[in-house]
Amino acid sequence: MMVEQLPLFPTEEIAQPAEAAPVADANAPLTAHTSLAAAMHPFRDFMQQQGFTQHTIASFLGDMRLVMRRLGRGTALGTVTTKQLQDFLTWLSHGRGVPCSPKSYTRRVTTLKVFFGWLKEVGVLPADPSAPIPQQRADSPLPQILYAAQIEELLTTTRNLMFADKPDARPHLLVSLLLATGIKKQECMGIKLSHIDLSDAAAPAVYIRYDSARYRLKERKLRLPDDFAATLARYQEQYHPRVYLFECTARNLEYVLTDLAKRIGLPEGLSFEMLRWTCAVRDYQGRMDEDLLRQKLGLSPITWQQTGEKLHRLARAPL
Repeated sequence: MMVEQLPLFPTEEIAQPAEAAPVADANAPLTAHTSLAAAMHPFRDFMQQQGFTQHTIASFLGDMRLVMRRLGRGTALGTVTTKQLQDFLTWLSHGRGVPCSPKSYTRRVTTLKVFFGWLKEVGVLPADPSAPIPQQRADSPLPQILYAAQIEELLTTTRNLMFADKPDARPHLLVSLLLATGIKKQECMGIKLSHIDLSDAAAPAVYIRYDSARYRLKERKLRLPDDFAATLARYQEQYHPRVYLFECTARNLEYVLTDLAKRIGLPEGLSFEMLRWTCAVRDYQGRMDEDLLRQKLGLSPITWQQTGEKLHRLARAPL
């Protein structure tokens, strides 16, 4: 708690630029006795490792400065209680003297859950004091997804394009890849031909890899559509890629999706994010184990908290 895509990640309101993180005890191991202030540097490192955007990191650190203002910078991590966090949120809403919009309030609840959830996950705290606090919903619309009839029409259109007078396999390769894997735009652009495993004709797969060690935890192997090998062969005959699967800009692929949306009359358009959410909802409705789905999407357990809640809401109506 791509992306960038996640996202399946809500776009947080941008706070004022964060001040330098406290450096006191920055290299000391985190324990329940570590102060809130001393935990900020490791928290920032954790968010960077998880791939949070710089805006999100700045926002979350700004929120934690408010927590420290209320509870005290020297407060030990292990002494923070659920009541203190609830009192902090009440202070934000009614006692601070500065308006707190619903969107800001929602993000600040998320900050608490990310911070204390991380501390529990790494074993610093035996329990998460933010867990009993209900996650608030911001007044933002749910992501757009495709419904079953739209998916069928889209795939019919892309297959027809492969056999048109001027055949083009790229639209079907792209759409079928995104619907099957739910990968982000930047992950799609990073796929090399050497990352595609067609050794088992019954189970083609792709490895999602990252050059930066910071994102190695997001690397994973994903199942490809059954017809991917045949589509790829047609695509290679037409486009002759040498290293990367898509040797063009991301904007070029966005144009492909825009053209497809026009062809089938999608008023909301068609995007990487829409196809990612559609894949996630289909898997969710198909009763995929939630932890497997989280790993498929490349999300941390903390980031999954909000994504899973949105998937539940989106999946109430059948695709």
